[in-house]
Amino acid sequence: MDIFSKDTEEIFNEIKKGNRIILSRTITLIENGNPFGTEILKTAFHETGKSIIIGITGAPGAGKSTLVDKLTTEIRKKGKTVAIIAVDPTSPFTGGAILGDRLRMQKHSIDDGVFIRSMATRGNLGGLASSTDDVITLLDAAGFDYIIVETVGVGQDEIDIVKSAHLSIVVMVPGMGDDIQAIKAGIMEIADIFVINKSDHPGVEKIEQELNFILMLSGKPKEELPEIIKTVATSGKGVDHLFNTVEKRGKELLSSNKYSKYHKELLKDKLVRHMKEKLFEKFRTNVGLNIEEEVSKILNEKKSPYQIAEEKISSFLEKCYGD
Repeated sequence: MDIFSKDTEEIFNEIKKGNRIILSRTITLIENGNPFGTEILKTAFHETGKSIIIGITGAPGAGKSTLVDKLTTEIRKKGKTVAIIAVDPTSPFTGGAILGDRLRMQKHSIDDGVFIRSMATRGNLGGLASSTDDVITLLDAAGFDYIIVETVGVGQDEIDIVKSAHLSIVVMVPGMGDDIQAIKAGIMEIADIFVINKSDHPGVEKIEQELNFILMLSGKPKEELPEIIKTVATSGKGVDHLFNTVEKRGKELLSSNKYSKYHKELLKDKLVRHMKEKLFEKFRTNVGLNIEEEVSKILNEKKSPYQIAEEKISSFLEKCYGD
């Protein structure tokens, strides 16, 4: 099907019917910043708000992909559908995603109740591709019960997921430097659930004690503290408990007054982000901005970034509004 030969309502209806080819093509449009992808999102947006969105983050080597694989199995046992966004490092050769996560989840690729999409960070900081939030919106509108976002794994700076997910799971492992110094900043504040994976390895008691100590110092009431769950993802041990916790917390959130406040914050972030992107694109096109050329001016003409920014903005405002 030529996606451009259909109107947005027809395309979105195909997506809701489970047409994975159209879904994949639409995601590609969104990733590439194609305006038609935005038009489809406009149609889809008011069908959102039903999925439970799970963010899984943590340092490289923590076993996130294996955990996602086993968590998907638990979700499917309950007859629920799941979409997985695996945010991978960008290939230095193609600019696309290095598809490591898809290789680990091959057994789910033939399951109609599972949709897996790898996305490249394309240099974006914070562990997420810049279009991840828009893809989540489309998958939510498509009717998936659960959406799992596995971030690229850049460590404690990986906090953007909290702006997109209902529940943030921080995966840690014993013996990889995830001690009190490594976890007290950054990702420490975003966790709704801590998972100590590879809990059959030595040192699991130490990291659990450190987590409990830091949580105790947070000053939060006990009932508001993140739960700590121990798993061995390779064997599936503890993953059923993790899913039961995710299911319970997800349902509680979607049915509570807290959700409307949470949803409002997500919408605020989404609105500001889109306005910034659209405004910058308008600015870039209007003034003919070439970042490489401007950097060369800084290096070769002894101009400062502040001076160039002021000049470009003044030029933009003059073209828009005159003197």
